[in-house]
Amino acid sequence: MGRMALLGMSLVLGSTALLAQAASDDPLLKPIEPEFAQRWLTPQPATRIHGRTWLVGFGGLNVALIKTSAGLILIDGAVPQSVADLKANIRSAGFDIRDVRLILSTEPHYDHAGGLAALARDSGATVLASAPAVAVLRAGRSGADDPQMAWLPPLPSPARLRAVKDGETIRLGDTGVTAIATPGHTAGSMSWRWKSCEEGRCLPIVFASSLNPVAAPGYRFSDPAHAATVRSFRRSIARMKRLDCGILLSAHPDQSGGDAKLARFLQQPRPNPFVDARACRVYGERFEGLLDRKLAEETKASAADHDFQ
Repeated sequence: MGRMALLGMSLVLGSTALLAQAASDDPLLKPIEPEFAQRWLTPQPATRIHGRTWLVGFGGLNVALIKTSAGLILIDGAVPQSVADLKANIRSAGFDIRDVRLILSTEPHYDHAGGLAALARDSGATVLASAPAVAVLRAGRSGADDPQMAWLPPLPSPARLRAVKDGETIRLGDTGVTAIATPGHTAGSMSWRWKSCEEGRCLPIVFASSLNPVAAPGYRFSDPAHAATVRSFRRSIARMKRLDCGILLSAHPDQSGGDAKLARFLQQPRPNPFVDARACRVYGERFEGLLDRKLAEETKASAADHDFQ
């Protein structure tokens, strides 16, 4: 290898090392649960799903991008260590992070909200979330009303936060996105709905928060102290089942079959496999069944413990 080639390689390696060092020194990019989170970060190409709606996230974490006449809207921000790849996906779609005006949050857990602070800083955008989620994002940590609180690490807090109400429509240019409260998985969980048009056909798109009844060890949904959380879950599930939903995108794509749909879409986009008027109902029914099973298992385990005593 010639001297110039060696010099070029040294410069590249040096630049890479400097970038890595800069990332490690940036508190907003400090990795959270890197080994565990890696399972969600399978690379995938930025993909236009319908009209001006894109997916720019990963195999296990959806991040949506909506192009409006007045800039971009992002939904969710994945984890801090994924921010550079997210911005690269946005660039590959032909956009710039500095054109993001709003970032909408589905839930204040690190896998969906860990990257919000860095993305908001780098874009100048405001992060919008439900009032309970804004409180968690400001504190950087979930409260006792979160079934997973005991095992959740802290996350960086975005500088610009604004609370939105259930049913409120957020407008940016020619696009309106409506907030749909879907608490349960977290007290502040919010789903988002907007209209997307393509070739004269307009469809309602829902980006759904998780409805998964998962909890840290020791937390029981069947505990009378948690009856309000179960009621929230049931209301959110019932609401999801009723939503007019031409396309469903879920925060974790595998929870709605979105991973399989994207694989088919990349092979054959027509007919669009994401278009499914039943998708929100099926999504709600799936987690209604999981919640029922969870409660039945807890009740059975409590009865067994009582019999043993």
